[in-house]
Amino acid sequence: MSAIADKAGVQRSTLYRHFPDDNAIFGACTSHWIARHPWPQIEQWRQFEDPTQRLLHGLTELYDYYSDNRQMLYNSMRDVEVMPEFVGEISREQHAATVSVLIEAFDRDDEDLRAAVSLAVDFRTWSSLADAGTSPEDAASLMARMVAPLAG
Repeated sequence: MSAIADKAGVQRSTLYRHFPDDNAIFGACTSHWIARHPWPQIEQWRQFEDPTQRLLHGLTELYDYYSDNRQMLYNSMRDVEVMPEFVGEISREQHAATVSVLIEAFDRDDEDLRAAVSLAVDFRTWSSLADAGTSPEDAASLMARMVAPLAG
């Protein structure tokens, strides 16, 4: 907290008045970052009634987001166990909502399809493909082609 106060040019007492603990300041920083880097508008993906088109469009937007925010997302994933609980909750809620929007376009929702879509949406899946030199668009296309046959 001392380093933050020094960087901000304020006394520690001023900082503690606004942010009484680490969770409060971390929450403010997280909220600020999320406001500047909003999650893709997954509700808009519903305009694609065809499940494969929705999946491809959604994964393309999601992978572009991952590409644009890779370092921060990597750091968050790496440190989630030592961060305040709300950080993990935000991540889990976003993941679940994203999977649900993509799954609902398919005629069925079974365990295999849900697992495959969950894997496709996972940051670590995209990161692995990106590390192999795959562009976000090509990665989205690959994952959509892998997932779609599971829908029958």
